[in-house]
Amino acid sequence: MNKLDMTGLTTMPAQVWGGIRLVPLVREQPVDGLRLCHEIYGAGYGEVDLGSRAHYLSYIPHGFVADWSGDGGQSAAYGTQLGDQPPACVPVRRHHRLAKRRSTKGVAENRLRFLPLHLALEGYLALHFGGPSIVWDEWSQQAVRQGLSPRAEDAYAGWQVRGLGEALRIFEIHPGQCGVLVYAADSLAAAFVVPHPADYRALHPSLIEDLYGELVHQYAFFGGPVPDFAARVRDGGHLKTLADLRAAARAQERAWAENHDTLLAARLLDASYSFERVYAMSSFSLWRFLPPFRRGESEQHIGEAITDHKGRVAYLKTFRLSEALGTSYADLVRRIRSAGFESLLKQGVERMARD
Repeated sequence: MNKLDMTGLTTMPAQVWGGIRLVPLVREQPVDGLRLCHEIYGAGYGEVDLGSRAHYLSYIPHGFVADWSGDGGQSAAYGTQLGDQPPACVPVRRHHRLAKRRSTKGVAENRLRFLPLHLALEGYLALHFGGPSIVWDEWSQQAVRQGLSPRAEDAYAGWQVRGLGEALRIFEIHPGQCGVLVYAADSLAAAFVVPHPADYRALHPSLIEDLYGELVHQYAFFGGPVPDFAARVRDGGHLKTLADLRAAARAQERAWAENHDTLLAARLLDASYSFERVYAMSSFSLWRFLPPFRRGESEQHIGEAITDHKGRVAYLKTFRLSEALGTSYADLVRRIRSAGFESLLKQGVERMARD
C-alpha cells in the first residue's frame, strides 16, 4: 500500500469565502461497519503518554473514537462555536495516544480512541527530530553530557487561519457529504474524510480546532480572493425542458470535478507514501503515512487514515508541511543556528577536510 485510494468519494462544486475554498466529498453509500464519533475535552493542552517513559505536550481539544462494533456511532452534538477567538483558559489533561475502549463490565469493546493528527505528527517528529542515523562521536558525547534538548514544532489552530471559521460556519453541508478538501489561496491545506454522513455533520465544526502549518496560515492571510465555481450552460437550441437544463448543469458539475481531481488534488492522490500500520480493527486498519520528501516538491502532506480490507479510505486527515528547501544560504544558516546544530556541522566539515 503506497497510495491513497479514495474510491467511493465524489467531489462536488466548491464553495468559496475569500481565499478559502472548501470542496465537499460525497459518498454514494456510507462505509459499512465503521462509525466515527468524538470526545470533547475542552480547549487546552494535554500531556500524551507514549509509553517507555516518553511524553509530549500538545494542544488537544478533542479525541476521535472509531467504532466497528456494528451498533452505529453514538455521536453527541459538537459543542464548539465557530468563532475567531481562542478560549480563555488552557487546562492540561493527560492522554494516551491509543486507548481501547471498555464496557461497564471491563470487557474490551470494538472501539478505539485516538487523538486526530497526533499519530501523523508523532511519526513525522520521530523521523526528523531524532539524532543522526550514524555514529557521531561529538553528538554522542554532547548527548551524554547535556542530554537531548526538547524539540518543538509550531502550528496554527484553525481559528487562526483567516477566513476558515466563517467559511465553515456559513457553507452548506451536502446530502451524503462525508468529507472536505480545504484550500487556502487555491493551495491544498488539508483533507478530511469520515465513513458516514452523520459522522461528518457532527465533526464538521472540529475543523476549526485542527492544526495547520505555517504555510497554510500565510497563504490564507496574504492570498487574495479565489474565483468561485460558476456553471455556464450554453443553449444551442437543445434545451427545451427542465430535464434538459438539469442534465446540462450536472454535466458542468462533472466537468468541474474532473478538472479539480486532475489538477488541484493530483499531488495528494498521485503521490507515493510510506505507510505504517498502527492498529488493526477487524477488517479495518489504522495507518499513518509520510511523503517521499523529494527535494523541489513544494506540496507534501503527512497524515493518518483508516482503510477497509481492500485499501479504500474510510477515514483520512492530513497536515500540509511547510516548505523548508529552496531557501537562501543565509536563511539556511540561520535555521541551523537556531536549531542548535551549528557546532556539529563545523565539526563534521573539519573531519571531512582531515579525511
